[in-house]
Amino acid sequence: MAAVTRLHGWPLPWAQLGGFGQGLWSNVLNPKAASVYLTLVPQFLTSSHPIAPQIVTLAVAHIAVVLVWLPFSTTVVAAARTAIDTPRFRRGMSRLAGAVLVVLGVRTATAS
Repeated sequence: MAAVTRLHGWPLPWAQLGGFGQGLWSNVLNPKAASVYLTLVPQFLTSSHPIAPQIVTLAVAHIAVVLVWLPFSTTVVAAARTAIDTPRFRRGMSRLAGAVLVVLGVRTATAS
């Protein structure tokens, strides 16, 4: 699938950033992410302690989770793609899908 770099003849500002830059901007400009932080962060802050260290602690925790989760999920997806992108897997999935369709067809034909 080709990347869209122009809209109505105008160059898109993120077209030259590459995958990382486009992902970064899509996360930074995502209003849902901001709303999640605005609703969740106050629950973890207490007014009896200074706010800045608490926010830094939450940011460090978030960064730690991201640094663990993203490489893990990337590794799992890459391994799954390697396993799925084989003729044996495709042949097996085609047979399984065919068997399911036959069973559903027989069930539909015998239903009263």
